[in-house]
Amino acid sequence: MEELKGQKALPVRALRHAAQSHPRLELAGNPRPAGNRGLKRSLPTRRPALRHNITMRKPHWILCLPALIGLMAPAQKLPELNDGEHHGDPPFLIEDGWRPLFNGRDLTGWRPQDDRLPNEWMTTRGVRWERLLAPTRLFAVPTPGDRLINGPNGRTVNLVTEEKFGDIELYLEFMLAKGSNSGVYLHGLYEVQIFDSWGSWEPMKTSDCGAIYHRWIDGKGVGGSPPSRNASRRPGEWQSFHIWFRAPRFEASGRKVENARFIRVLHNGLSVQEDVEVDGPTRAHMPIPEAPSNPIMLQGDHGPVAFRCIYVRPLRPIVKR
Repeated sequence: MEELKGQKALPVRALRHAAQSHPRLELAGNPRPAGNRGLKRSLPTRRPALRHNITMRKPHWILCLPALIGLMAPAQKLPELNDGEHHGDPPFLIEDGWRPLFNGRDLTGWRPQDDRLPNEWMTTRGVRWERLLAPTRLFAVPTPGDRLINGPNGRTVNLVTEEKFGDIELYLEFMLAKGSNSGVYLHGLYEVQIFDSWGSWEPMKTSDCGAIYHRWIDGKGVGGSPPSRNASRRPGEWQSFHIWFRAPRFEASGRKVENARFIRVLHNGLSVQEDVEVDGPTRAHMPIPEAPSNPIMLQGDHGPVAFRCIYVRPLRPIVKR
């Protein structure tokens, strides 16, 4: 091997490749055949090469350590955004304290207002609206899901929660057919009107969407609060209400000392009601007395309507920023 003297050392990668191609040729630090002395001088001697092809790997628990730490870490508290404004996604996705009133499968937790009447409310995974062929109707996909719809004909009994509520914050989404009408009754007594007001240029009335509906006394409408603007979307589109509601107050004797109050109502993210006092039940309310707590009612007998994403949480003071 005298001819190797004076030549440049071959790259280590090339020598390793040669060792793999010729099993008899081994790298420095390993037993080698006689006569390969020149080869040893051409290799680095700092770290002997391994005879076997071994890949050094970290234990699996070390690789998963960052994920394990993330799972063990406490969930970050969501910011409190209760300033009465719209903040993009629905509030139950970006704030703490919300819980659903609808389980997304069936009518558990809900009952018909009148057990003697047919109850055609159903759940569905999708609601279809036909602008050209049937604009005054809504159609349910015949598979249970996370939407509520008031039957195939759009007229059925009102739907009431089994649970009762006092001061609450309520968020829900709804869809209307063209010309349809419904409402959500806080305490089953005080209605926030749901109506197809899309495209109306007339001054808003207590029968328009987002209104606090009027009372009905001696055969005529009394009081109520029209929405401050027309925030309606067209039929067949999902809309939303975000309602801050304060229940009436009573003495220990049962005498009412303070009326119910709608602190604020957002319709599709826009303010339509601000600090509205309601001195009594509005028209078509449930036949129950005013009380510190009562159920929520969805009106189902005035036209096709669908609901989804019904959430509540205890009323909190609105933070002024």
